[in-house]
Amino acid sequence: MAIRDITTRTLAGISNGFGRLICLASTRDYNTGQYHHEGLVSRFSGDVAAAALAECHREIFQELVQRSLADLVAELEEYVVSTGACRADVVETWEKLQPYRVAIPMSSDRLSAELFFSNIRIGLEVLRFRQQHCSPDRQSS
Repeated sequence: MAIRDITTRTLAGISNGFGRLICLASTRDYNTGQYHHEGLVSRFSGDVAAAALAECHREIFQELVQRSLADLVAELEEYVVSTGACRADVVETWEKLQPYRVAIPMSSDRLSAELFFSNIRIGLEVLRFRQQHCSPDRQSS
């Protein structure tokens, strides 16, 4: 029930796998690794809500890891556009700060995590290349 609640309420309005990954990662305390979502806790126990969030986070991450590099780049580009921020700024920030590193579930195996990190770095390079070869008005969208 809690997983269905997450997918139909929290994640339903997020059209992109990266967006869902970031959303779920943001429900996790970076100091303790514990998931928390006030809305879920009001409908389910804290433990049930945390377990459901962790499971959804794991599933979305696995979906992204299993995508082809071309599909992953498309997902990344869609996410960057969805932020509403300047593409160049998002790409530069993601290259420098690597926020995607904290977006993976704690239950991830090291190989999946490293594959994900590597593919994101490649994806960011592809996006940087594309923005260098497009019109200035397209770069800000």
